[in-house]
Amino acid sequence: MLVSDLAKAAGVTGETVRHYTRKGLIKAQQNPENQYHEYDLQALQRLRFIKRARALGFSLNEIQDIIGLAEHGESPCPTVRDLMAEKIPETERKIAELERHLALMKAALTDWQTQPDGVPTGSSICCLIEDWSQETTDE
Repeated sequence: MLVSDLAKAAGVTGETVRHYTRKGLIKAQQNPENQYHEYDLQALQRLRFIKRARALGFSLNEIQDIIGLAEHGESPCPTVRDLMAEKIPETERKIAELERHLALMKAALTDWQTQPDGVPTGSSICCLIEDWSQETTDE
């Protein structure tokens, strides 16, 4: 398969295939006749694995480590469990942070609905943001 064929089969972009190839996550053979990179079914399976791992929140470096363990005949499952156990509380913290951010955004929008539109004065750009920033930093 060529880059475009592999990308289509895996549901990713061609640039994703090229990036993963450069990082060594998937391998291609170079056709000596035309110098095109050609991929086999193993590359497709690997690409699908990477896509699943990314969907679960694993970084490319973590995926590289997981693949490395498997390539050396070691079970990566304990590492995967440990990594996931770290990711869950990290994700919960991010969700809480996003919920606080969303509440702040909603509060700002609610407040701004009753505020008059301002005209830039040279020292002021947008009174909505400037006044809101003033309120939140003074608290």
